[in-house]
Amino acid sequence: MNTSMAHTARRAGFGILLLAASMLVPIASRAQQPAPLDDGAASALRAKLQSLAPQLERNAFRRPLALESREAADRLSGDVYALVNHPFARVSGALREPAAWCQVLMLHLNTKHCAVKSGGTALAVAIGRKFDQPLSDAQNIDFVFSLGKADANYLNARLSAATSPLSTRDYSIVLEATPADGGKTAIHLRYAYAYGTAARLAMKGYLATLGSDKIGCTPKGQGGYIGGVRGVVERNTMRYYLAIDSYLDAPGPGQLEQRLGAWFDATEQYAKQLHEVERNDYLTMKRHEFQRLPQAAS
Repeated sequence: MNTSMAHTARRAGFGILLLAASMLVPIASRAQQPAPLDDGAASALRAKLQSLAPQLERNAFRRPLALESREAADRLSGDVYALVNHPFARVSGALREPAAWCQVLMLHLNTKHCAVKSGGTALAVAIGRKFDQPLSDAQNIDFVFSLGKADANYLNARLSAATSPLSTRDYSIVLEATPADGGKTAIHLRYAYAYGTAARLAMKGYLATLGSDKIGCTPKGQGGYIGGVRGVVERNTMRYYLAIDSYLDAPGPGQLEQRLGAWFDATEQYAKQLHEVERNDYLTMKRHEFQRLPQAAS
């Protein structure tokens, strides 16, 4: 591989890491996956939101939202707990469908393509840079889509990928939701992934160069914010939560422009953490990426 090709591969690899450092509630490696959810899952979620009531009512996000992140030896995860202004029936009806998840994921800067496969049990996702690029330059991740539980009181939807490029693995995006007071819905979104030596070195290089001035969303004394790899996972967890919220506000086939504008404007509320491109550049890029979905799908 010549120097130019190697440089391109490394930059594409950064895009993959920023997906992790960008997607929804992940599950650990297969050996660590939690036991199947029981009928107490809805109650447990409501109890968690109740315990977070002070944070939901008063926080730096200016919305009913709490963000948590964790860093282990070889795994990163981010959790958003929030209340959304939509009835549970609408939330559950939309997010139990794999096609809706493609619409959600595509709002993110790094998602270049998404197609529902295998009769609705899989999503083929392409991840790339934060600008318009050919699909041939993107990296592919195949997610398994599954519903852990979906009834009148609780929804659990999961995206999981055992392998992905650049020594990352066990990607997991998990969403659980249950009805809340006032016609709202309580949501828990987790995004997580594991990584190996190559990914660790690539991320270290990114944080020392292109990402050296990036910060997370959790305050860290003296008016600062958490940084490093936890900052990466926090930024992407927020981006995916805002994508869900924007999609729920405008889920119709003719509401793409509204979704795109809403997502960008929402991220700009946290510009220190989430700003990457200008509004017109984002809209132009995403219009092109959405336009090529039918042609690229197989």
